[in-house]
Formats: sequence, C-alpha cells, structure tokens
Amino acid sequence: MTVSVPWPRLARNLVAILRCLTPADVDAVGDVLVEAGFEAIEVPLNSPDPFASIERLAARLPASVLVGAGTVLTAADAGRVADVGGRILVAPNVDPLVIAAATARGMVTMPGVFTPTEAFQALAAGASALKFFPAAALGATGIAAVRAVLPKGTVIGAVGGVSEADFAAYAAAGVTAFGLGSSLYKPGASAADVAARAAAAVRAYDDTFASGAAR
Repeated sequence: MTVSVPWPRLARNLVAILRCLTPADVDAVGDVLVEAGFEAIEVPLNSPDPFASIERLAARLPASVLVGAGTVLTAADAGRVADVGGRILVAPNVDPLVIAAATARGMVTMPGVFTPTEAFQALAAGASALKFFPAAALGATGIAAVRAVLPKGTVIGAVGGVSEADFAAYAAAGVTAFGLGSSLYKPGASAADVAARAAAAVRAYDDTFASGAAR
C-alpha cells in the first residue's frame, strides 16, 4: 500500500469544489479562495469547459496552490488534466487505471470510497488520500468504523453534504480533510459570496483543529 505521491503538507486540508464554474468566473473565484486560505481547488469535469478553467487557474494562482480536477473517470482525462497544469485529481470512485495515470504524471490523488474494500483497493493502487463519499450518507460514525482498520497515517477526507458546521464531528472521527461543494460555491455565486463562505470555512477549520477535536 505504498503512496506514490504523498498528500502534501497544507496549512489546511480544505478542497474547494467548483462544480459548474465557467472560465469567465475563474479569476475572481480563484483569487478570493486563495486570499481566504484555500490551497487546493478542483473543477469537476462535468463543468462547462473544465480544462480551460483548470488551465487558467493553474497559470494564475501561486505554485503552492494545488489546482486540478474532480469527477475524473478515465485515464485519458487524467492525462488531459496534467497537460493543462492540474496537480490534484479527485474522483467519485476507485479506478486503479485512473490513479496510475495520475500518479505517473506526479499528481496527488483522492479517489472516492465508501466501504473498507474500496478504501484498501484505493490505497493498494497508490492513492494519496481517501475521499469518503457521500460522507453525509456514511456519517462520522461510519467513517470512524472504517478508519479503525486502515493503516495509521492514512489521510481521510469527507466529501458530499459537508459544510463547516460538520467539521468538529468529522474531525472527532479522524477526518482531517474536507471537500466543500455547494456550501462554498454554487453556479452564479458572486466572488463576494464565495469569499464570505470561504472565510467561514477557514475559521471553522482553524477552530476545530486548534481545539483538538481531531484524534
């Protein structure tokens, strides 16, 4: 279960999920997220012209910010993400071919899992981190039960129906990473709206982990 590309050391393990973001809104939204303290941003591939958005974000934002794609379902798309400067690949499922293609290009990977079987398959394939999805359906208790059998040090993320209001409960279950979608960005949201939501998420993350909620 060797991790080929380890999860990076970020100030906060918060991943912004910008589903349905358009290239026209990339600059403003990307800027306010980075200003708020986000260091990982994904544009799901079922968004309008996603590769253009990823390329624009990757070129614009500091090199310390991981920009990449979500909902990556094929090895070919993993390669396209890397070609436009993407450095993080998130998926809703476990596909060893997709993980291998991304790892070969030096990308951080976070495949979606729900069961212990899927979690171990993802780790065996070289996943950098695990995305428990949909987290709201499994809940903090379910994630804690699966985490108990995983290798120590596995980076656990919660995605799907998660907002900053849930951080403390998930952190107590061993979750250290969060993917924020509709609670952070919705189509048509202004940059000011995203900035306010991002700031709230950062405050909640800092409060949660400063309080020792994680174990």
